[in-house]
Amino acid sequence: MESETTRFKPTLKLMDATMLVAGSMIGSGIFIVSADITRNVGSSGWLMIVWLLTGFMTLTAALSYGELSAMFPKAGGQYIYLKEAYNPVISFLYGWSFFTVIQTATIAAVGVAFAKFTAYLLPVFNEDLIAIDFGFLQVSPAQLLAIGVIVLLTYINSRGVNSGKIIQTTFTLTKLLSLFGLIVFGLIFLDKDIWATNWKNAWVLQPLSVDGDLGTYTTMAAFGAIAAAMVGSIFSSDSWHNVTFIAGEIQNPKRNIGLSLALGTVIVTILYLLTNMMYTGVLSLHDMAYADKDRVAVTASKVIFGSWGTVIIALMIMVSTFGCNNGLIMAGARVYYSMAKDGLFFKKVGTLNKNAVPAFGLWIQCLFASLWCLSGRYGDLLDMISFVVVMFYMLTIAGIFILRKKRPEADRPYKAFGYPFLPLIYILMGMSFCILLMIYKPNYTWPGLIITLLGIPVYYLIEKFKRKNL
Repeated sequence: MESETTRFKPTLKLMDATMLVAGSMIGSGIFIVSADITRNVGSSGWLMIVWLLTGFMTLTAALSYGELSAMFPKAGGQYIYLKEAYNPVISFLYGWSFFTVIQTATIAAVGVAFAKFTAYLLPVFNEDLIAIDFGFLQVSPAQLLAIGVIVLLTYINSRGVNSGKIIQTTFTLTKLLSLFGLIVFGLIFLDKDIWATNWKNAWVLQPLSVDGDLGTYTTMAAFGAIAAAMVGSIFSSDSWHNVTFIAGEIQNPKRNIGLSLALGTVIVTILYLLTNMMYTGVLSLHDMAYADKDRVAVTASKVIFGSWGTVIIALMIMVSTFGCNNGLIMAGARVYYSMAKDGLFFKKVGTLNKNAVPAFGLWIQCLFASLWCLSGRYGDLLDMISFVVVMFYMLTIAGIFILRKKRPEADRPYKAFGYPFLPLIYILMGMSFCILLMIYKPNYTWPGLIITLLGIPVYYLIEKFKRKNL
């Protein structure tokens, strides 16, 4: 039975929290997005700069969130921070965007990525096959498998936080070691000629065409190319803040949330940089940029391991995406729980089951993510996720400045590292990123902005309904 008096159980240790940070960040992105980045920047040096810029932004944001997580160690994380710094409208817009696009579409995309790479081993799950034909909707075996994985992980997490913790820690450690192993083998089999060629003109920023021709950018177009390239790296490094959503289930949250954010983002950033260094040592820039279906890691693994390369990467991505989705599913429902407690979501979502988890929120999330799997539009939605999440990251980090002024007396067990300079640098970098995307990649920005702003009338409709029922 559901019980409103059941409380969250603080059972997650620092290791578990760190594995949630790292595991939620590493999905399928690092195995794919370097192709698009290379097409945009056209050189090894700028490929690394894009990942360095993303790593710097991610780590800076994580260190800044440490202050907020220590101040408000409650379930809901970023939703709570925005409410405390601004007002319920801003926090609702975040929660609305989180549910409609950010979390559920990401869960769908990661689930489909799992299914696509399963098809390398089991062709019956090929995304080009039709399992069910409704006439107006055709469903592939890959979509069905993605939904099955989402349902399975939702069920496991509904059984209690310890069930999800075991999967998260096990799968994250496995994929960290696997990715490290791929890097080591790649560096062992590094081709000195390819390395020398790739790094000969490493610091020239230029577009790379399919026929190998290198174009040129104007100064402003070059900034636009960097922003476009960072869409993939930012998406691949996102979800690091999921640990803040489950603050009520972490032991000593005032210390461990901030520390896990720092440790997890540093580990993943280093692995991402090393992975891309490895790519430039085994593949030409053209082979990276135009790998089959952008699957750079598969192409690199074939060079390193021969015919077994595809199988090895398929298994790695299956482990990676399964663990990633577990973290996304586990954390997401805690945001809806906090929204429900504020009367801004279904009341039942604000209750915990006998296992002390928001089971109804988990199943609502499961349903919506499954619908995105069936829609086939999750890929388009992911294009705009980077814009929306950076926008809310900027607002949240700006909230540190606001709360320092509004609540100077508040207990701050940890203060943002490098304040005010690092948080301000992040805001300026994030603002530049968003503005450049709006200019050069409007298809990435306006749909996300519109969906976010649609939350405003929804918020006031909910408030009107609440007043009527008082």
